[in-house]
Amino acid sequence: MINVGIRYSRLNTIFALMQNTLQEYIPVQAVSQMLELLAHDKLSLKIKNERKTRHGDYKRLSNGTHQITVNNNLNCYRFLITLIHEIAHFETYQQFGPLVKPHGREWKYTFQRLMLPFLNPLIFPQQLLPLLAKHFKNPKASSDTDVKLALALKQFDAPNGKNLIFEIPRGTLFKIYNGRVFKKGNTRVKRIECVELKTGKVYLFNPNAEVELL
Repeated sequence: MINVGIRYSRLNTIFALMQNTLQEYIPVQAVSQMLELLAHDKLSLKIKNERKTRHGDYKRLSNGTHQITVNNNLNCYRFLITLIHEIAHFETYQQFGPLVKPHGREWKYTFQRLMLPFLNPLIFPQQLLPLLAKHFKNPKASSDTDVKLALALKQFDAPNGKNLIFEIPRGTLFKIYNGRVFKKGNTRVKRIECVELKTGKVYLFNPNAEVELL
C-alpha cells in the first residue's frame, strides 16, 4: 500500500509539472484537453531550443518508449498545432503500426480527429479559425506550406526583424540563418527560385521561409 501511495504521489507530481509547463506554451483553455492526449506512460514531451529545420518531431526510442519534441520559440498557437501534429504521429503508430507513410492518409485522419476539439474560439483567435478549418480538410506535412495560414500565424510571433521570402521583391538580396547570401528570383507554383551569390547555384525556397534582408 505504501508503494502504491508513493507511485500515485509521483504521478500527481509529474501531472502538475506537465500542467505548469503546458500553460507556458499553449493557450490556457487547451491545457486540460492536451493533458488527456499526453496521458500515456510511454510517451514523453521535451521542449527544445529553436531548430531551424523543424518545429517539432516524433520518434520511437530503442527502449520502446515514444518521444515528442517541440521548439520553445513558437507562439502558443503554432506550438499547439505542432504538438498535436506530433501526437498524431504517435497515435498513428499505436493504431496502424510502423509501416504506414509518415504523412499518409492514416496520419491525416488522426491529425484531423485530434485537432477538431481544439478548433473553437475559446482556444484560437477568430481570424485563424477559417484558415485552420480549410487547412485541416487535407492537412499537409507542415503548416508552413500553407502560405495564408503561415502568414496569419506569424502575426502572433514575437518581432524578430525578419521577412518571409514571398513578401520581398524579386532581385532582393537576403541571408539565411547560417549566413549564406541569396538573391530572390522567379516564383514557381509552390516554391521560389533563389540564387546563392557565392556559388551561383539555384535553390528552391518555401515561400514562408524567414530571411534577413541585406
